[in-house]
Amino acid sequence: MDRATFERRLAELTRVHESSRDNVGCIQCQGCERCLECTFCVACKSSRRCRYCTKCEACVGCTQCSGCVECTDCQHCVDAKKCLRGAYLVQCTGCSDCTYCFGCVGLVGKDFHILNEPYDRSAYFAMLEKLAPAKAGAAAKQARA
Repeated sequence: MDRATFERRLAELTRVHESSRDNVGCIQCQGCERCLECTFCVACKSSRRCRYCTKCEACVGCTQCSGCVECTDCQHCVDAKKCLRGAYLVQCTGCSDCTYCFGCVGLVGKDFHILNEPYDRSAYFAMLEKLAPAKAGAAAKQARA
């Protein structure tokens, strides 16, 4: 195979992949595209092994997240981006192993932070009630219960 043949075949494979919208191995997903082995997701794209997620894109192993992009193994996150093993993260970017963070960027192993500043548990939830969008506030109330 020469370089020209390689480039032509690669371009064809790329075209076929980009034109496909099929899900593979998904169960009860609605309006999803290019997802793999997801369950009960809605309007997700290019996600893998996610459960009960809505409008997430390129996420892996997430559960009950909404509006997240490129997150891995996260739970109950809302509008998070590139987060890893987080739970109850809202509008966070690049956080790892964090829980209950709102508007944080680049934190590792932190809990109850807003804009990268620490709060005690009760102050965090009081502030979240004032700041959070409705869907994040509802998730926070459920988490406290």
